[in-house]
Amino acid sequence: MSTPDLLYTEAEEDLRAAVRSLLTDHCPPAAVLSRAESGRAYDGALWRALGADMGAAGLLVPDKLGGQGATAREAAVVMEELGRAVAPVPYLTSAVLAVGALLGCDTGQDAVARLLGALAEGRTVGALAVPLSTAPGAPGAPGAPGAPGAPGAPGVPGAPGATVRADGDGALSGQVSGVAGAAGADVLLVPAAGADGYGLYAVETAETSVSVEPLTSLDLTRPLAAVTLTGAPARRLAGDDRAGAAIGRALLTGAGLLASEQLGVAEWCLTETVRHTKERHQFGRPVGSFQALKHRMATLWLELVQARATARYAADALATDSPDTPVAVAVAQAHCAQVAVHAAEECVQLHGGIGMTWEHPAHLYLKRAKSDEIALGTPGRHRQTLAGLVDLAAPTG
Repeated sequence: MSTPDLLYTEAEEDLRAAVRSLLTDHCPPAAVLSRAESGRAYDGALWRALGADMGAAGLLVPDKLGGQGATAREAAVVMEELGRAVAPVPYLTSAVLAVGALLGCDTGQDAVARLLGALAEGRTVGALAVPLSTAPGAPGAPGAPGAPGAPGAPGVPGAPGATVRADGDGALSGQVSGVAGAAGADVLLVPAAGADGYGLYAVETAETSVSVEPLTSLDLTRPLAAVTLTGAPARRLAGDDRAGAAIGRALLTGAGLLASEQLGVAEWCLTETVRHTKERHQFGRPVGSFQALKHRMATLWLELVQARATARYAADALATDSPDTPVAVAVAQAHCAQVAVHAAEECVQLHGGIGMTWEHPAHLYLKRAKSDEIALGTPGRHRQTLAGLVDLAAPTG
């Protein structure tokens, strides 16, 4: 087995520079604050610039299907930069989760290929209609063998159980709550069970039989919604034989790349905190020169270095389809989620009074970090999964 390469390539650094430049121009903290306060979370203009004009929406889509033919390593770089900017765009939900689910279907099928091409071009936004909290591969998760609503034998651990039913004509009815990216999506990829078994269906949100109701979300830059289908017309994209595996793989890819977003959140928080403590003076000295604060920031830096290693390992494992991918993803999520929260909490506290105000963007990063900590499985859930993967007894207390 080859040693994973955790360093960034020249092409990846070029991609980072391009994405960071775009976000600096179009997504400064003041603009994100203003948009969040007005309730307009989704930035369509920014998504067109990033997803369509720059081509980031199609990074994971093979070039023969209209995408860029890149790997999870390049997508991880984009996720890092989006985390640094808490950018209100549907990259995780459309370009990672929705695309990942479609790539697990039969891409030779005309409907799947057309939808992948539309998502890759950035002209169509998709969302996988499962709760954002759904963890990949978790023991006992909905969709695992024996779980309620699971697909037929042999079952797919980590694939969500169906809360939506498909009738004989392929119309879908039911509700899924806590769906990220649904509010700005053009098409929903919905797991559903029916007479033909478990399947993955595509539903257009423009249909009158589809209701997307915004929910009160902690993270104002990645809002959640409840999706209600009432006899909604749908196209079956995958059946019992591959729908569960496709969704499970999409969730695994999403969790692995979410670690890179958490890394970006933590990196911005530390960088901004160091900058502030250099400029803020008390008793004639920069507050960053006080030993207690230096130690706290040094601890954060060490955590950030470790988080970068685990996030890069997960991205490389996904890119190379390593057999260690489930382990790499579980390790990255268990560690990076908590590092992002710690960094955001320290950012708020070490900014003093200004860090507690709505005018400073620190609260956006804390909310994104806390939201990401729950998304696609909590650290505790990933540690439990990791214990099973490496044959260690999971803690019971």
